[in-house]
Amino acid sequence: MRGRDPETGEFYSPSRSEQRREALEVLTLAEQLMGLTRAQLDQLPMEAELRELVLESQRITAPVARKRQLHYLAKIMRREEDEALDAIRQALDHDRSQSRRETAELHRIEAWRERLIEEGDDALSELVTEFPDADRHRLRQLARTAKDERLHNRHPHCFRELFRELRDLLAERDA
Repeated sequence: MRGRDPETGEFYSPSRSEQRREALEVLTLAEQLMGLTRAQLDQLPMEAELRELVLESQRITAPVARKRQLHYLAKIMRREEDEALDAIRQALDHDRSQSRRETAELHRIEAWRERLIEEGDDALSELVTEFPDADRHRLRQLARTAKDERLHNRHPHCFRELFRELRDLLAERDA
């Protein structure tokens, strides 16, 4: 029985529904941890014993045994302090937001590359206006060669080199 505090009227302990929600959150977190690589796990703020248990759980491949091990991992994690689990969640959220930023940056570079190849000098002028340090001649040459590679179905050497040049240019400005 939960019972209530006679003075404040608040419950002494969380309801069963709330306990179940918290347990399912920990189970979801355990599942996320099992999907990470060893390098990603090493970057998380967790105890060595828990990290080893996650790595051991990842080695199990049989579906039923894996599910059983996942539930065991969640059980062990529920014994951890709330602060430790919150730190792991925050680190995972930070990794996701960092990944989103990197993906957005790659899309931005790809968009500039496509514009330079398709629009030519108009896009180049706009790029040089936004990035005055850009090597106009080099970018024009790479864009033209990349367009020629695409038309003649050749190896995309300049196409990739143009991407690298744009990536370095954007990284210089952001630094």
